[in-house]
Amino acid sequence: MGRYIDEILQPGEKVLYSTNAHWMFYLPAIGAWIVAVVFLVLSRMVGTDVLMLVCLAFAAVVGLAALYWSLTAWFHRWTTETDVTNMRIVHKTGFIKRRTFEMSLDKVESVDVNQSIIGRIMNYGNVTIMGVGEGKETISTIASPLAFRNAITTRPVGT
Repeated sequence: MGRYIDEILQPGEKVLYSTNAHWMFYLPAIGAWIVAVVFLVLSRMVGTDVLMLVCLAFAAVVGLAALYWSLTAWFHRWTTETDVTNMRIVHKTGFIKRRTFEMSLDKVESVDVNQSIIGRIMNYGNVTIMGVGEGKETISTIASPLAFRNAITTRPVGT
């Protein structure tokens, strides 16, 4: 299965910038994996068999939750595409239930970036695109939001 943008490009249209959902979607999974490893280490350090089994059971439960969160974060990032071409902005989410947003660059009125302190440190944020007569669309938790905004607002010389 190829990228969505490659399937919908018009003649003469080129991708100028591509980004994705930020890797921070993996943070709950990373935290759960750490907790699972801690329980595994504790199971080797306790003296009684009952405590060892309890620690192993907790490690197994937390490990299953970590696996679930890892897979859902990976799937979200795999099925989300955000691109800027020389003609439009394209954002696609979903696999079976697909949602797309497209706006001609000529119709973009403003592009707002909203970042928290953590978002600035980790380089992610929300980008709100307001269009003339097109409404507005917010793309949440996008990687490198300032670079994405610059790809939208920078016009090549001669256009």
